Amino acid sequence: MENMLEKIRRTAEYIRGAVGEMPGIGIILGTGLGDLVNHIEISAQIEYRSIPDFPVSTVEGHSGKLIFGRLGGKYIMAMQGRFHFYEGYDMKQVTFPVRVMKELGVKTLFVSNAAGGMNKEFAVGDVMVITDHINLFPENPLRGRNYDELGPRFPAMTEPYSARLIELADKVAAEEGIRLMHGVYVGTQGPTFETPAEYEYFRIIGGDAVGMSTVPEVIVANHAGMEVFGVSVITDLGGKDIKEVPSHEEVQKAAVKAQPVMTRVITEVISRL
Repeated sequence: MENMLEKIRRTAEYIRGAVGEMPGIGIILGTGLGDLVNHIEISAQIEYRSIPDFPVSTVEGHSGKLIFGRLGGKYIMAMQGRFHFYEGYDMKQVTFPVRVMKELGVKTLFVSNAAGGMNKEFAVGDVMVITDHINLFPENPLRGRNYDELGPRFPAMTEPYSARLIELADKVAAEEGIRLMHGVYVGTQGPTFETPAEYEYFRIIGGDAVGMSTVPEVIVANHAGMEVFGVSVITDLGGKDIKEVPSHEEVQKAAVKAQPVMTRVITEVISRL
């Protein structure tokens, strides 16, 4: 199998050659949350399919472009569409873009997703700052050979989401009167939505929201020494007393409705870095 380091460097070299100046801030946009791109002063964009070794998203609502430009007065790069374990990619492929971002010089990573809420205080449309996560994926992206150039064999996960950036987001929310929730994100394989009993189980073990992404990317970002800020848009609610049947279409609609709040928070946090 080809050396992972060679793939990362080849991909990074292609992007650097196509774009030129590289940013220190990266953003991964999830289901229905790609509208943040409309607030970026775009200077360059590359379709995933044209990037060597890059996967291509197969999920509706994921555009599949790498965007470069200015947001909140800062130069950033954004993934408009991410990759999921349930699509059939292995964990190395799912997290490959994070490795490439690090190689390009990204030090701060913003991640977003659509999630189902089981915290009784949550409402559909809430934006939850991720304070921690519980990894229930059947695979870890760091399993296998460890490249010391990429990070340590046993990385600490004591602060997977930056306390500094969470404090900054809270300050933004307080100043602008934004309802900003906090919570623990549970990452699962998918692609099925959760049963009422599963929602209840996730709540009992300490989860506030659940989704099918984010955790692998955050693990790799921490392995690489990146500072991470994560937000979930609560697109549906679940539990033993909830009878609504979720669908991907309803999740997308709820995500779109919540986009202005998420966009405002992320943009303002970036502007204050």
